[in-house]
Amino acid sequence: MVNSRYPQFKFTWIGGLVLLAGLFVGMMFVSFLITFSKIIFEQNIALKDWFLMLSNAIVFLSAIAAFDFIIVRRTTGKKLNFNFSPTNFNTYLLVFPLMLGMMFISEFITAQIPTTGPVFGDLYEYFNDLMAQLTDDPIIMIITAVIMAPIFEETIFRGIIQKGLMNNGVEPWKAIVFSSIVFGLVHGNPWQFVGAVLLGCVLGLVYYKTKSLLLPMLLHGFNNLCSTLLVTYTKNESFADAFKIPEWTLLLIGIIIFSLFYYLFVKKNKIHYLEI
Repeated sequence: MVNSRYPQFKFTWIGGLVLLAGLFVGMMFVSFLITFSKIIFEQNIALKDWFLMLSNAIVFLSAIAAFDFIIVRRTTGKKLNFNFSPTNFNTYLLVFPLMLGMMFISEFITAQIPTTGPVFGDLYEYFNDLMAQLTDDPIIMIITAVIMAPIFEETIFRGIIQKGLMNNGVEPWKAIVFSSIVFGLVHGNPWQFVGAVLLGCVLGLVYYKTKSLLLPMLLHGFNNLCSTLLVTYTKNESFADAFKIPEWTLLLIGIIIFSLFYYLFVKKNKIHYLEI
């Protein structure tokens, strides 16, 4: 793209290693802060609710900064920068129902994965306990899951990986699927993996069509907000349980909503700007 104000960096296996190295450095710094607080202040800040937000920010920012300084600036001469332009209002009316439809579909598919048994049972119990220990503060949970996670994760998975792959000549659908699979893998369990891959494909499609990272961030925040509200008020991250309907009914509704708005978004909707 000629005279683009956004760096046309490429994502390769080297870039992947740089992101991993940045994540590792961030985690080491978080560990240092925890150890330092125990020695100097004689308290474990890892148990503080606010430290969850801080540690997430440190780890993600470390990875993004590493990719920016080592890959982007050295290969393009520009700093890492993305298009956050809002698009025409009709697009918002299409992408949110599109996302909701896929959320319903992914819930049904995820529900088919066993949560009992010698392997899945122990793993499911472990991750449930892990999530329960993260924070009891709904404000901290919302800030972390609904605001911070969408910003950092979309920057890495859609902004860096997906866009970098497409800049490197990878077909858009392959870049979308690959970044979504990696997005699913980092969640570390089969239940979140399924949802992350499916929803990641929607986020990737929206980013590819609109060229704006703002929309995937808003949709990601919308998904996490729904999950947070379900967990907070129903104690179960399930639309089917919240609406008191069978899972197959939720699946059918999801397919209808997703199919309709996918057609309208991909085939009918015209984006009113281009990334320049």
